[in-house]
Amino acid sequence: MDIQTIERHGDALYQAWRERRVMRPLREQSPDITLADAYAIQSRYVARRVEAGETIVGKKIGVTSKPVQDFLGVFEPDFGQLTSSMVRSESDGVDLNTLIQPKAEAELAFVLKRDLIGPGITAADVLYATDYVTPCFEIVDSRIQDWNIQIQDTVADNASCGVFLLGDVKGDPRKLDLTLAGMVLHKNGELHSTGVGAAVQGSPVNAVVWLANTLGRLGLPFRAGEVILSGSQSALVPVTEGDELVCTVGGLGTCRARFHGRSAL
Repeated sequence: MDIQTIERHGDALYQAWRERRVMRPLREQSPDITLADAYAIQSRYVARRVEAGETIVGKKIGVTSKPVQDFLGVFEPDFGQLTSSMVRSESDGVDLNTLIQPKAEAELAFVLKRDLIGPGITAADVLYATDYVTPCFEIVDSRIQDWNIQIQDTVADNASCGVFLLGDVKGDPRKLDLTLAGMVLHKNGELHSTGVGAAVQGSPVNAVVWLANTLGRLGLPFRAGEVILSGSQSALVPVTEGDELVCTVGGLGTCRARFHGRSAL
């Protein structure tokens, strides 16, 4: 794909995000789009947001479970970039007026205290570099019509990043068994789903190892203070005004997300 087409798609995604509207899948607009093209488009889209005043605050890992990988026809996760305008707090909740067609995922976030520069990163390196872990919600959102996505669409669309919300509790990952730690998700007071860390690449730590090494090969380091969303441990949860989600991670604590306002769709 030539640079002009990459920039055109990246700019279109940026405008769709700004205007809270959807667009046709990129694989329909450019049937020859490759995964490398999709990451180049993502870079253009994110660069437009940074040019508008946002900063990069971390990364997210997506497509971590085997069923999702099988569905999308891929054999490894993908990643997106987290920006300053995506950050939400438990106290403020999530304003749906900023989103298009949101769905929530419960997962574990890693916050770094040291730089993490791949390749060659191991699980021990990730644990050493992590300041703390906390339960969190990622509210994914798609600029692609009807969530009609394949891997090229979601990667180009910055891995369907919307906003994210970190819990207030902070746990030492060296003192927790993140592989076996169970996660329970309640929606409006009722049990919605359960999960376990092993569903994410065998362990959330392994997902972070994968991303650190993948980014390292691209010349992109993780920096101290960055947030890493390690991948969903729950099914996607559609959310609307008045909903409340609570995820609880065994041995760690809870994260609560309240939703107000109305999404575009």
